Amino acid sequence: MKQVLSWVARVSGVALASGVMLGVSAVYAADVPQGPVKPDAKAGALLFQQGDAARGIVACASCHGEAGNSTLPTNPNLAAQPHEYIYKQLVDFRPGENGAPAKRQGANGAPSVMTPMVASLTEADMRNVALYLAEQALTKPATASQESLVERGEKIWRGGIAEKNVPACAACHLANGKGIPAQYPRLGGQFASYIEDQLKLFRSGHRNNSPMMSQIADRLNDDDIKAVSDYAAGLR
Repeated sequence: MKQVLSWVARVSGVALASGVMLGVSAVYAADVPQGPVKPDAKAGALLFQQGDAARGIVACASCHGEAGNSTLPTNPNLAAQPHEYIYKQLVDFRPGENGAPAKRQGANGAPSVMTPMVASLTEADMRNVALYLAEQALTKPATASQESLVERGEKIWRGGIAEKNVPACAACHLANGKGIPAQYPRLGGQFASYIEDQLKLFRSGHRNNSPMMSQIADRLNDDDIKAVSDYAAGLR
């Protein structure tokens, strides 16, 4: 009888201990923070191409072209841009907290046309669209169009302007203008007029989402900006 009771006690103890461990494991598993969900490029493609009428989201393709290859210089090419860069820009079009203006504004400090476009996008939407665009090929790049600016533009792009303490653009955006993923955007094949507008917005402070670019643009005059913008458009 004593042996039976001893066996029951041992079995009960093991069961109790197992139950406690299972309970602890379940609690622990529930408390482990989940990692970031991988963006869904297919969902991004659908949103880019068709929008979402139920949420008031306009199809991005209506302005930025098929697969991010724009046909209008006022709307930048987005194909093949690093997804981290695209996501950051979408976030920066949104107004800040407590009524602070968006980091990216339009000319003269007016709200950017993109600000209402991103209003209904969730973080997942932005990441999905960004990944979709990063995976697309730039099939319709812009080109340089002013031969008289090539020499000056190339000098600034490759060597900077020492007397103005302007670094070479190629140091960050590379000699071919492809940029560095997760750090600097692709500028090769971008519309010259768009690059020019953005440099002027950096200079004026109405685009305020890159302190380094604001400092660099502040040292460039209009002729410098026009020359290097046109040169960048022709890079491949």
